[in-house]
Amino acid sequence: MDHRIEEMEEYAILHHVPIMEHDGINFLLDYIKTHHIRRILELGTAIGYSAIRMCLVDPNITVTTIERDRKRYEKAICNIQKFGLENRITVLFQDAFDVELNDTFDLIFIDAAKSQYIKFFEKFEKNLSQNGVIVSDNLNFHGLVHTDEMALSRNVRGMVRKLNQYIDFLKSNSYYETTIYDIGDGVGISVRKDI
Repeated sequence: MDHRIEEMEEYAILHHVPIMEHDGINFLLDYIKTHHIRRILELGTAIGYSAIRMCLVDPNITVTTIERDRKRYEKAICNIQKFGLENRITVLFQDAFDVELNDTFDLIFIDAAKSQYIKFFEKFEKNLSQNGVIVSDNLNFHGLVHTDEMALSRNVRGMVRKLNQYIDFLKSNSYYETTIYDIGDGVGISVRKDI
């Protein structure tokens, strides 16, 4: 593996930055490759790890990614420059709810504040191309989604409840065909139906 990727993974562990688990990112990269995804919108850049990994799948891929934390944004810019991908990855330093985009994307990757997943989905689905897909990470939330709620702290309980509401929202959304994979920390693939 590229030592620059390993450096990012080590940095994430050391600084407690949540990045995709190996199984999850490999599953996502395979999906991007086999479905010939070209234009990607990512909510939650963190240090640029997944944006960089997605871009490296194919030289024709471009990523627009949104991050609101200044320190993470600056680290992402630095990492993207190390890979020479500044022409293919656009990082917006903003809160996702303040971003208005007119572009369309083949894939929208939601990996930001878990409590806001439904709002993110509803806000950005208008930017999805006709046969596009919305990918949601962390749907298992370290296995806690399937834990007895009373065994959890109040904050974690609230997060788990929000994620369960989001999972119900995905399953009942008749415009999308959603499959949830027990890979990494739980990955949801919501494919827009051709209506």
